[in-house]
Amino acid sequence: MEKKSVDIFSSLGIIGRSDEFLKVLETVKQVAPTTINVLITGESGTGKEVIAKAIHALSPRAHNPMVNVNCGAIPEGLLESELFGHEKGSFTGATEKRKGYFEIAHTGSLFLDEIGEMPLHTQVRLLRVLETQEFMRVGGTTTLKTDVRVIAATNQNLEDLVAKGEFRKDLFYRLNAVNIHIPPLRKRKEDIKLLAYNFAREFCEKNNIPFKGFSPEALQIMKEYSWPGNIRELKNVIERSIILSKGNQIDKHMIEPHLETVIGNDERALPVIMNKSPDQAERELIYRALVELRLAVEDIRSFIRQNYSHPFKPIAHPIANEVHIAPVNDSNNSDDESLNLRDMEKNMIDKALKKYKGNRRKAAKALGIGERTLYRKIKEHGIEE
Repeated sequence: MEKKSVDIFSSLGIIGRSDEFLKVLETVKQVAPTTINVLITGESGTGKEVIAKAIHALSPRAHNPMVNVNCGAIPEGLLESELFGHEKGSFTGATEKRKGYFEIAHTGSLFLDEIGEMPLHTQVRLLRVLETQEFMRVGGTTTLKTDVRVIAATNQNLEDLVAKGEFRKDLFYRLNAVNIHIPPLRKRKEDIKLLAYNFAREFCEKNNIPFKGFSPEALQIMKEYSWPGNIRELKNVIERSIILSKGNQIDKHMIEPHLETVIGNDERALPVIMNKSPDQAERELIYRALVELRLAVEDIRSFIRQNYSHPFKPIAHPIANEVHIAPVNDSNNSDDESLNLRDMEKNMIDKALKKYKGNRRKAAKALGIGERTLYRKIKEHGIEE
């Protein structure tokens, strides 16, 4: 790819020189001027939304709206109303007519993130819009026209979802006119140094923090790490390391504590036993998250004790100290142990809801579960919000 083209992408916040990533940028450059639908695939944290914004920015629609929609974050019952709008009185709470995203994004682009989370009945309506450029608001009788380019993204394998009957085959083919697959960071190692320096400079300029670069050892350990959270994880690690560096050069000892590791038989690396019911598996995941949290708190306390000479009184952590973490018996949990796990689950959900003042979307994200799962758990435990 020509240097001029690379510079254009850099101005859009897209950094990368690896052969794998340059192929992605070349495809973006080719499809952006067209009106064809695009499906962006890749692991979580690889930058699918950034690529979608680049497609819009390099298209003839660049000066028109681009609307981003996270299909997995909107409750199932509200998604159709959000996409297509609704008429006054069409359902309880519809006190006025409201435009949906297809109207708001008219003549522009609509980015549908986590498209694999879209319910089947909503997929039917989306397919009709893609085929006819027409739709009706929820509760409406008038057909409306729309001129919207749809860019969809997912970290799931839609072909597998089609085989399971969880995603419509005809919609998959309609969305998959052009597929842009973003490689994970572990497959574009030569970009890690570029990305690390870019994130560091941006963060330091924004927060007025001096930056003295990375040591060769720090760069090497970042290059060797697998980055399961991809670019999003790299950015977070860089920012946390800068905060702790106190203006010094960032060495590997500042990077290492923020990287996930698998150490021998460490309980943090144990897999979830798969011959359990979904509820039991969920509880075990939450239990393991609590163990990880407790260990993290202990690490922080140890770090502060070692690095501060003045007396330090440990801060009571609301979850680590109040929740009793019961041992897990993988073969046959007793009733008492199951009850403890249920109590922990309820307690964590309750605390998350209180922390985010009843915002279920933020609470679900903090707990690491889907919003629909959170709804079900709130009902199951009888939690009052």
